[in-house]
Amino acid sequence: MKYSADIGLEVHAELLTCSKMFCACAVVDTTNAEPNTKVCPVCQGLPGSLPVLNEKAVELGLRVALALGCGIPSQSIFARKNYFYPDLPKGYQISQYEHPLAECGNLVVDTFRGEKTIRIRRVHLEEDTGKLTHVEEKKESYTLIDLNRAGVPLLEIVTEPDMHSAEEAGAYARELRSILREVGASSGDMEKGTLRLEANISIRPEGKPELGTKVEIKNLNSFKAMEKAIDFEIQRQIAKLEGGEAVKQETVGWEDIKGVTFTQRSKEEAYDYRYFPEPDLSPLVVDKTWVEGIRQALPELPRTRALRFIGQYQLNHSEAEILAEEKPVADYFEQAMKADPSIPSKLAANWITGELFAWMKSSGETIDKVKVKPAELSKLLTLLQKGIVNLLSAKTIFSVMLKSGKNAEPIIKAMGLEQVSDIETIAKLVENTIKKSPVELAAYKAGKTTLDQWFFGQVMKAAGGRANPQVVREELKKRLAHE
Repeated sequence: MKYSADIGLEVHAELLTCSKMFCACAVVDTTNAEPNTKVCPVCQGLPGSLPVLNEKAVELGLRVALALGCGIPSQSIFARKNYFYPDLPKGYQISQYEHPLAECGNLVVDTFRGEKTIRIRRVHLEEDTGKLTHVEEKKESYTLIDLNRAGVPLLEIVTEPDMHSAEEAGAYARELRSILREVGASSGDMEKGTLRLEANISIRPEGKPELGTKVEIKNLNSFKAMEKAIDFEIQRQIAKLEGGEAVKQETVGWEDIKGVTFTQRSKEEAYDYRYFPEPDLSPLVVDKTWVEGIRQALPELPRTRALRFIGQYQLNHSEAEILAEEKPVADYFEQAMKADPSIPSKLAANWITGELFAWMKSSGETIDKVKVKPAELSKLLTLLQKGIVNLLSAKTIFSVMLKSGKNAEPIIKAMGLEQVSDIETIAKLVENTIKKSPVELAAYKAGKTTLDQWFFGQVMKAAGGRANPQVVREELKKRLAHE
């Protein structure tokens, strides 16, 4: 029997506010700050403390919701979500349930099978929990709690079960993170826990309209882990059904090293949380003029920008998608093109996604910190296009530029890297190389024609890498044909 998988995602994004959701405590990087230093009676859940809503968090939530095409009701309501766990100091979480901040949006993503529209069920605001650190020592085990994260503003984005493979889920999650970053709502740093993924997966026989029993995979902290976990869970559920067993509704975790899911608890229903309106917060009423102002101020979104790059710069889909994903990279590319519009756009794209990205990966620099400004890269590519330097020399020059911050021209002059295109000079280099290589020449004449590449390398080496490759190949071809 063939089966279909139905996948919905819940994405939790920490919002880029200076203070917490319901108090004035500073939001800090919990990976570096001293534990339990950014806390107050409100985020500690002490009796008598009262929450006050963070307006900036609402604005950031609206930015995301509008970017996702959601409807914004005039009023939303905060609720208490009751459950007991050590990282939840109040014994409940302030969240939104029946009346969220936004509803009914969609996100178009590109998959291997083409465009796919994924419906957004809801976008709502809530507060984060504290952070638990489980310690295992030889004689005992214990848990440490840090409340610096408790009360940090969270935005939860929930989809309909419109995805049917790990690849589609990955495409959605990556596109959503790009939007979160583009509108300035979240850093999306999964390694720091500011973006967390949860997948709801169910299986049904192909053609059957009713959804199967869903299993939720909690707290996935990378796209790769999410995709692996989804693939495993799909196969696990199929094996259950094929073996005549029922799939249980439950919450599972993901063991990345072993590559398996494991049971955490039976899946809760909404009534298990005993939701009721938060008595200490009035209904959230958003002004329509304010919402419209936020809508008008939204930036160009990554997918829209990628489609523009395809049309405006004649890039292919892959090139445009990579360049458009992050605004600083997109800006760098466009500034380089504006500096000299005669440069082929594909050439600029290849240098940015190739040489520049490789440098950033090895150096740890972000694109706004690299020493080579877009106009200087443009000048180097112009010199390459005009034949003043060849490709090998250009890469050497670019490496020096990235390390030193110097412009291309003085580096070329200091290192003597001007391209040699003089036919007589190159002809002499070719002649000398062939004369010094009688064994290789004999092998070439005997039919080992791949040695033409070896001869090419020897001539380039003799020229110190400065010879014009095209002229060298033409001269070699001519000379070898007459030997």
